[in-house]
Amino acid sequence: MTHPRTCLAIGLACLVAVAAVHGQNRQPPDPMKAISGTFTSVHKNILDMAEDFPAEKYGFKPKPEMRSFGEVIVHVFSGTTYAAKAGKGEAAQWTELDPKNYKDKAAVVAGLKKAIADADASMKATPATRFAASPEPWLSVIEHSAEHYGLLVAYYRLNGLVPPASRPKK
Repeated sequence: MTHPRTCLAIGLACLVAVAAVHGQNRQPPDPMKAISGTFTSVHKNILDMAEDFPAEKYGFKPKPEMRSFGEVIVHVFSGTTYAAKAGKGEAAQWTELDPKNYKDKAAVVAGLKKAIADADASMKATPATRFAASPEPWLSVIEHSAEHYGLLVAYYRLNGLVPPASRPKK
């Protein structure tokens, strides 16, 4: 009779062998597709929030020293604007756009849409080999935008609202 530990060891060895063979057949993800997909996803979520959040609450700040909801959106697309320029090879600085130049919700949403469209066009014009060599500026901007997406979720919750991505699908 075979000992239970021996059966377990043989079973685990078979699983490892199958996993190794299966892993060899898988192609690594294409860096350009992975980065552009993540970039699109995080910015879609932020745009959905910008369009959904009530206009009368765009000035909401959790604390006086914090940015308002609208100011956070402008801050996010400051980074997205940088990515669009740097992605095209322009000498760009990640400078803060002035929220005062965006007078209301409509202006903020329009600014965000433009920044996303510019960055998307820049990304599509970037050769895939460049993504393989370096994921910048895209990776830094994805991280930045995702951090602020989390912050914007808190703004929603503090206002008794459910963020668009957290709502039940219809």
